[in-house]
Amino acid sequence: NELMLISATTDDNTMTVTRGHSGTTATTHDNGSLVRLAVGNTLATDDFVGWGSSASITVPGAQIRLWSHDNFGEDLILNPRDGAIYYWDRTNGLSGRAVLLNTIAGTKTSIPQRAKQVLVSDQDRHVIAFGCDNLNTNPTGVDGDGVQDPLLIRFSSQENPLEWYPNATNTAGDLRLGGGSTFVQAVETKQQLLVFTNKTLHAMKFIGPPFTFGLQELSKNITIMSPFSAIAVEDAVFWMGVDTFYVYAGGQTVQLPCTVKDKVFLDFNFEERDKVHVGLNSEFSEILWFYPTKSTTEIDSYVAYNYQEKVWYYGTLARQAWLDRGIRTLPMATGGQYLYNQEVGYDDDGSAMTSFIESAPIDIGDGDKFVFLRRVIPDITFDGSTSVNPAVSFTMKAKNFPGSNFNETTEGTTQRSSTSPIEQFTEKLDYRLRGRSFALRIDSTSLGTKYKLGTPRVDIREDGRR
Repeated sequence: NELMLISATTDDNTMTVTRGHSGTTATTHDNGSLVRLAVGNTLATDDFVGWGSSASITVPGAQIRLWSHDNFGEDLILNPRDGAIYYWDRTNGLSGRAVLLNTIAGTKTSIPQRAKQVLVSDQDRHVIAFGCDNLNTNPTGVDGDGVQDPLLIRFSSQENPLEWYPNATNTAGDLRLGGGSTFVQAVETKQQLLVFTNKTLHAMKFIGPPFTFGLQELSKNITIMSPFSAIAVEDAVFWMGVDTFYVYAGGQTVQLPCTVKDKVFLDFNFEERDKVHVGLNSEFSEILWFYPTKSTTEIDSYVAYNYQEKVWYYGTLARQAWLDRGIRTLPMATGGQYLYNQEVGYDDDGSAMTSFIESAPIDIGDGDKFVFLRRVIPDITFDGSTSVNPAVSFTMKAKNFPGSNFNETTEGTTQRSSTSPIEQFTEKLDYRLRGRSFALRIDSTSLGTKYKLGTPRVDIREDGRR
């Protein structure tokens, strides 16, 4: 618990030791106590890892340290994946740290020593541990047996996170998943808990005494990418699999048709799949999965699904955690060493944000016919812009063959023509483009420009090759 700074003197024969380094406390050590280097040990896993430092994991596919947590009233129940369960008491204030659940005052029985995820069932107030160790053979033993079962689910007595050994006077108990080889993730919905293994999906429902909870298998032969890749949205649950996307909406599990599936999964670092996580941006009806591409070991990209419009899009964005707006007006996210307010940063650092939206190629008659583009009626709003004349550029691109590059491009600019409260836009943009297919791109590079794309209308006609 103490760091000591050691520096050599000029003669290299003696050393100076500074006790209690980096905010740690100098303490008395027994003779023969093990001392390790902070950095540079024979085993990298013996190196010191402090708050804000990433763990040293050199084995591809090794489990990173993932935390799950849930509210128990005003307090928190926390669990590092495959670790013990912790409890944070709000009455101790923000300066108080979470402590091991088995150190809380009170009668304790068979508290799980290891679990993959912890969750509090909001409807009935049971603390549930997934992929945990089994009951202690002694009914009054404080801890579980310490042997982790990746398919075992245990739950505490109702309203009591300390009592896990079932008896005639409590509602504690356990269940075992019947499919797959390991638990992956549990997601709470309005009606039930959805429990994922690496191959199956189960529904876990509160059924009351004497069994408390019941399990029902919903789907077989599904996949799930990571412990944080599923999310509940309204009455549906969406998740990323290892090669496709799924949704469960109460009746059945179906694969989501995804127009950008190859873009995502053919450029994916599967050795770092545990880092994949999902976020919800409810203001824009977006579900965003953040993932690492082949060229990196860290998250650098996202794929988004708009569940209202039923459209897909992708981009580059490094976000390690995401929290949708709730009591706050904006979503929050982390990236690198920073905490971000999302949706407000179009020029918050004093420089313009370069952004663009580009469509996939569009054709008529499955590309059998050439099209002639005459004009575009833009649909852009600039509400919230700080510039007097905010502007974006429309670029229309045409090509003759699917495997060729776009060979003709023409740009037009749309901007607000007055600063009056009534938005007045460029009426139309004139073009002369021919090709079997075309794409529309909207760019913004000007300072103080905040824009929202509506539904542009493109005047196209069937045309000959000459």
